[in-house]
Amino acid sequence: MIGEGLLQTLTDANFVVDWVSNGMDGEEAIRSHSYSTVLLDLKLPEKPGLEVLRAVRNLGNKTPILIISAAETVDMRLIGLDAGADDYLVKPFDARELISRIRALARRSVGQASSKLTNGAMALDVATNEVIYKGRIEVLPPREFALLRTLVAKPATVFSRAQLEESIYGWGQEVESNAVEVLIYYIRRRFGKDIILNVRGVGWKVAKDIP
Repeated sequence: MIGEGLLQTLTDANFVVDWVSNGMDGEEAIRSHSYSTVLLDLKLPEKPGLEVLRAVRNLGNKTPILIISAAETVDMRLIGLDAGADDYLVKPFDARELISRIRALARRSVGQASSKLTNGAMALDVATNEVIYKGRIEVLPPREFALLRTLVAKPATVFSRAQLEESIYGWGQEVESNAVEVLIYYIRRRFGKDIILNVRGVGWKVAKDIP
């Protein structure tokens, strides 16, 4: 029930979410996918959350991990943080605080101090889905924003169609045909055709300093 509620809450907040319900699958997901943040419960079937945390940290995985747990003693918080967690939130919690902590962890992981992601003349506010470009402010639909944020966060990095699909669809969601191309078309229509650059036969990127 908690997992279903979190999935809906985070989806409503415009996050793309993958959800697994046991420790073994959770560890495999962290190992095989790139996430901005992982929410990790401690009481998981098949493999406890602390064991999952220690296993991925022993492999050198640096994905920000936020423990969510009903265990509220200081000792348990210290154990979780010392095992490699980046933050610890005790259940029950306010969804707004959870979302703020997720955003803070994601910012910290890429060296940002504020909610704005800036590249040249463009700035993205991840708290509001606003794009500021040459004096204009536009609020983008969730998938347009998610795709643009993925590109702007790593300027000059070429992303394939599969990588961009992963940034806009969670597990179990049906991937629409040509979804990436359609979203790129809408973004270019808003801000200009040179905002997102084609790399023939490979994928798409944005410039290091968006003009």
